[in-house]
Amino acid sequence: MLEIVDDDAVWPQFQSRWQERSGFSAEEYRSRIRAADLPVIDCRADTRTEYWSKIGRALEMDSSLVEAMQADMWDEYCGRLNVELFDYAKSLKSRIGVAILSNSVDGARDEEERRFGFSAVFDPIIYSHESGLLKPEPEAYENALERLGAEPADVLFIDDHEVCAGGARAVGVNGIVHCDNASTIAAIEQFLRQKK
Repeated sequence: MLEIVDDDAVWPQFQSRWQERSGFSAEEYRSRIRAADLPVIDCRADTRTEYWSKIGRALEMDSSLVEAMQADMWDEYCGRLNVELFDYAKSLKSRIGVAILSNSVDGARDEEERRFGFSAVFDPIIYSHESGLLKPEPEAYENALERLGAEPADVLFIDDHEVCAGGARAVGVNGIVHCDNASTIAAIEQFLRQKK
């Protein structure tokens, strides 16, 4: 929600684009990616070099093409900043703590910080590739609560996906789904009024 990305459309388009660029058929492209034995990059740090090296070998790409694919992936992954919501989060800093709990891939912290400067607003920023914990696993929320030093009832968790909001609710955190900026901001304001 802080980044405007259509996950359902972006990744199939990315795969299709790079399958065409690779020169392999869709079936051969998928087969080569499956056989590449790629490392897990969403709950392990320090894997991106190995990941992209294996992608390059699997698709017989030179280093410049691998770099172009990686840059394209980050453009899609990060999308555009939701300026209205980001500015609103900034305004909350004097009223309440704001944090990020994100399923991520290795390198996300550097890319998002370079593009958007999240650390100036959010603390802590907890990425799955660094913590080893993925939403909606209960441990991901419990780890976040511990890092925040907060009780579940005192936290409002907002996510683009119901499964992740539901994961928060399962551990006693108030979890809602972001549909649009206006309703999310209204929900945050209501939560803050209730906590006074």
